[in-house]
Amino acid sequence: MRSSDGVEPQAQSPRVAIVHDWLTGMRGGERVLEGLLDIFPDASLHTLVHVPGSVSPFIEDRDIVTSFIDWLPLSHRKHQIYLPLFPLAVRGLQLEGADLVISTSHCVAKGALAPPGVPHICYCHTPMRYVWGFRDAYFAQQPRPVRFFIERILDLLQNWDVASACRVDGWITNSHNVAGRLRSYYGVDSSVIYPPVDVDRFEFMGPRRRDFYLVVSALVPYKRIDLVVQAASRLPFPLKIVGDGPERRRLESLSGSNVTFLGRLPDREVTSLMQHARAFIFPGEEDFGITPVEAQAAGTPVIALRVGGALETVTDGVTGVFFDDPTVSGLIGAIDRLEALVLDPVVLREKALEFEPGRFRSEIESFLTGFLDSGSWAISYRPGSGLVFRLGAREAVTP
Repeated sequence: MRSSDGVEPQAQSPRVAIVHDWLTGMRGGERVLEGLLDIFPDASLHTLVHVPGSVSPFIEDRDIVTSFIDWLPLSHRKHQIYLPLFPLAVRGLQLEGADLVISTSHCVAKGALAPPGVPHICYCHTPMRYVWGFRDAYFAQQPRPVRFFIERILDLLQNWDVASACRVDGWITNSHNVAGRLRSYYGVDSSVIYPPVDVDRFEFMGPRRRDFYLVVSALVPYKRIDLVVQAASRLPFPLKIVGDGPERRRLESLSGSNVTFLGRLPDREVTSLMQHARAFIFPGEEDFGITPVEAQAAGTPVIALRVGGALETVTDGVTGVFFDDPTVSGLIGAIDRLEALVLDPVVLREKALEFEPGRFRSEIESFLTGFLDSGSWAISYRPGSGLVFRLGAREAVTP
């Protein structure tokens, strides 16, 4: 490609900075991060806290730049205690030299400051849940004086959350569910691009003997695993729970002999459990929720609360069943309904294929093409060609 003056442009390496809230474990947000790093393999990666070995080798192999919080006491075990400092920490991330900033945010990453004139795109998993409509789910068990102090901090964070939204130029989100929150809280429109789900990780085994129910979740209050544990005493099959968290001890005290807590397990063991489970139970409200899609990829039906992201991933009566009442009796009613159905595992698998990684990549590329090549920026994106930098009268294409 030649410029209008006939001079051959010089190719430049794209300088993309990706900002992620923290790297302390592999969850849905980290799967999205993997997908973005696959598209931008040379991007720099910035985060508040990184616990080495806590995420996939694909992420760990990056040159990870952390904030000052990473050096504070207990930050690798209880980074949440520094929540009031998070806005200051994300503002202090050094992104100079970047031509494009992409944040993946469920907390403060969207508040990163892009260099002047550099576009900032945010893939928003959700606005901060604990400062908006989910305070009780996180803090209801705190003593009243502590709760009063927490509420004041959350009010300040909510104000910052709204104000910092203006630092983002283009919005992507993981579901129509969260897109509605962005309109309500920030007054912005967003493009929905579902997270990538590694459906090929699950071997499709077809009809088979299934003798246990399965939960895969962090053990925190808003996940509502207590509903499943309490319902287990009336389940005709064992219940297996994969995951760990601050709720584990309380949940164990509620459970009967047919409930097994397995803690955190390697992906291969979780895959095997999903492939052999009778049903996957998803009792809380999630922004999107990758695990129900993974279960369907394995041909395993899902029992889910009829709310949030599950409405976009589960088809009632086809790939699983919903329950409307978030109580033990409501969940048991859904289990009874599922037991009376005969669901086709082939259809479950086909539903999961709608979320495979290739779709995520193509939709991200399409978004970049439309947003960055609009003439508003000195940078554009062309699928198959890479980033395109307009340098005055010249245009340089990265390989």
